[in-house]
Parts: sequence; structure tokens; C-alpha cells
Amino acid sequence: MLKIGDLAPEFGATDQRGQAITLQGLLQRGRLILYFYPKDFTPVCTAQACTFRDASEGLAELGASVVGVSGDKDDSHQRFSADNRVPFSLISDPERRIIKPYGANVPLINHTLRVTYVIDTDRRILGAFHHELSAAKHLSDVQRALAVARV
Repeated sequence: MLKIGDLAPEFGATDQRGQAITLQGLLQRGRLILYFYPKDFTPVCTAQACTFRDASEGLAELGASVVGVSGDKDDSHQRFSADNRVPFSLISDPERRIIKPYGANVPLINHTLRVTYVIDTDRRILGAFHHELSAAKHLSDVQRALAVARV
């Protein structure tokens, strides 16, 4: 995993709507909550997406947007996003070009860890969290990191 103070690796990808996304482009809008999750439609992953969905307005008020990343394919992200009314981008990364540099990959079995980063506009990591079974803990950690960074 990356640590607080590390530079977030640049990336380019497309989201579930086919929109091109880069880290640089996302950070032009403000801070970024970049979260990695194992699999669409699983209970904890769905809870995590819905937790961030429900908090997205409050996070925007703190100057941050949300983006999710998993190894699922685009069509899965499209269905998952539609079924759960996910308002933010979900990036498909089956080749693990983003997952690996962010330290969210379990080697050999290509499993994605549940890792969340708070990234400042200068690409510095403000928060790094890993909780496999608690979607709510990710949100509370993110909110705390954003609040501390505002001071």
C-alpha cells in the first residue's frame, strides 16, 4: 500500500460511461477519494459503493470527489452502477494497471484488496485505509482525513 505523503501514481482509463479519466484530470476538480474493491454485486462491495453514494454530496462539500476501481469488466460496472444508482465513476481494471501500483493487488490470485486513498490536488496521499469487511470504516476514515487536511 502507498503511505501518507507518497505521490499517487498517474493513470488513465475509462469509466462505466466510456468517459476518459486521468488522475490529473480528476485532481483539477479537487481532492480525490480513490477506492479499490474486489467485486461488483458482492455484499460488502455493494455496501461500500452505496455508502460513498449516500455521502457523495457531503464529500463534495469537503472538496472531494469519489472514484471506484475493481478488476471487473465494463459491462459489470455499467449494471452495478445502474442497479445501485452510483453517481461517480467506476473504473474497470482487469489488467490491474492501476490496482497494482496502488498496492491493492494480492499477487498470484489477482484479488483486489479493499483499499481507499484520499489524494490531495498535488498528488500527495493524505490518507490510506485498508478494511476488508467494513465499508462504513472507509467512509469515517475518509471524512476524518479530509477534515484534518482542511485545518
